[in-house]
Amino acid sequence: MSHEACSIAPADLLAIPGGEFLMGQEDGRDEERPVHRVRVAPFRLCRVQVTSRDYAAFRAFSYADPRVPATSVSWFDAAAYCEWLSARWGFTVRLPTEAEWEFAARGGLEQEPYPWGAAAVTARARYFERWQNGPEPVGTSEPNGYGLFDMCENVHEWCADWYSPTYYSVSPQENPQGPATGTRRASRGGAWRHHIKIARCAARSSIPPDFRYEDYGFRVAADW
Repeated sequence: MSHEACSIAPADLLAIPGGEFLMGQEDGRDEERPVHRVRVAPFRLCRVQVTSRDYAAFRAFSYADPRVPATSVSWFDAAAYCEWLSARWGFTVRLPTEAEWEFAARGGLEQEPYPWGAAAVTARARYFERWQNGPEPVGTSEPNGYGLFDMCENVHEWCADWYSPTYYSVSPQENPQGPATGTRRASRGGAWRHHIKIARCAARSSIPPDFRYEDYGFRVAADW
């Protein structure tokens, strides 16, 4: 166990108001359809991805820059970190659901493809300079309307849900939690290793929960 200080604090979990939104994208991939109306309860989401420094306070691992997201973290690792942080902070910390993540990523914008609206990803400041050899330090690009940094970019983020490509056809309207079982866990957001570095808010991805990839990280959530 590392004794390095944890840098995030409960105040970094920003209040997300909850409400109704249209989840998915009609002209997106098959697993993003049908677009359906979803209501999420108010919750809290960390303004940044968990950094290497933050993760090292829980479990020693090697990293080059304490400011970049912790990567090569499996879903089980991320869930264990949430349990550890819950004990440290005195309230339940968890991974966000897919619905919570997409609602938060949109930042209050209805059916826009990106957290900032419809402008192309190449219009993002320093787009062609960033992500040359790995993720960037967290919080170095403009936040979305909820004050959240790096939504849809930097690294893929684990979600709480099991993944199914057909889940949207049976998803409940109120606080969907994903399928009851599965073989892959859902993830959201873009990643530095992709040709297109920033994903759409509605884009879905998944891998088995025990896999560890260099472009997979996470951020933590909590109930309101």
